[in-house]
Amino acid sequence: MQERLQELKADALKQVEEANEVKALQDVKVQYLGKKGPITEVLKGMGKLPKEERPVIGQLANDVREEIATAIETKKQKLENEALEKQLEEETIDVTLPGRPAPTGGPHLLTNLIEEIEDLFIGMGFEVAEGPEVEADYYNFEALNLPKGHPARDMQDSFYITEEILMRTHTSPVQARTMEKHEGKGPVKIICPGKVYRRDTDDATHSHQFTQIEGLLVDKHVRMSDLKGVLNAFAKQMFGEEREIRLRPSFFPFTEPSVEMDISCKMCGGEGCSVCKGTGWIEILGAGMVHPNVLEMAGYDPKEYTGFAFGMGPERIAMLKYGIDDIRHFYTNDVRFLNQFHKA
Repeated sequence: MQERLQELKADALKQVEEANEVKALQDVKVQYLGKKGPITEVLKGMGKLPKEERPVIGQLANDVREEIATAIETKKQKLENEALEKQLEEETIDVTLPGRPAPTGGPHLLTNLIEEIEDLFIGMGFEVAEGPEVEADYYNFEALNLPKGHPARDMQDSFYITEEILMRTHTSPVQARTMEKHEGKGPVKIICPGKVYRRDTDDATHSHQFTQIEGLLVDKHVRMSDLKGVLNAFAKQMFGEEREIRLRPSFFPFTEPSVEMDISCKMCGGEGCSVCKGTGWIEILGAGMVHPNVLEMAGYDPKEYTGFAFGMGPERIAMLKYGIDDIRHFYTNDVRFLNQFHKA
């Protein structure tokens, strides 16, 4: 069997030496090193050998296989180099000329901003949760303390597919679904980014489709001061350490109490200007403590668990942060606009 292996090696190396193209080398490789090759057959027959001969034959077979493979690779490299040299000699193109740089794209401004916000909240221990854009009426409204016929539904008129299926009007359904999965046991600490849809007339500040990021924290002993601390950290990270925040009473059916959060105007430092309409403050998002009814419908005992929720629009944040005056710029795909924020 040793003689057989030596013969195979000699034959293979001879064919490698005589090969004058890469395809011929590949044929040699398949012929001698393939699964049905003679070396593989030798290895399969080792079971018939005496035990003391098996290690010797096995080592020899591996050495032969490695030597053939090395010879093939060396010859292949040689042939490729020769082919390249021949090609360079035949071509008349000056390959020393610098290449033409291909224009590269990048993430959309909103994508960058959403990922920045995600990273910020992940750093505070939140997880990113997602859900369907085509949503059930129950999760979009009823599970959020908005039963059928509730007047607050008029503020979120949407695109209905059936009477019970619609394009979601906010990412709050993700919160309801996540709480439901936890079966009344905390804690829940998530942010929910995604597209939402409403039957708005498109203008400089409204769009029938836009993005939203909502946050939710449910646990024992969660307080309004916890909400303020999280929002304060968000505002300073996103708009600068010098920014101040204020919370104003408001109304949302799914939170009680509810607040609107304003940040001090960065254009005038809170002194009052045309951007903030003379108030020194700019509205940025809505928030509040999760309504007991919402907790109860999700399976939580509102006497044991409390929580806070908040929601913001990345488009609005981008408009304030970068001085963009029309929400439609985000969606018209004007490269002149997008290129301004390629590195943002």
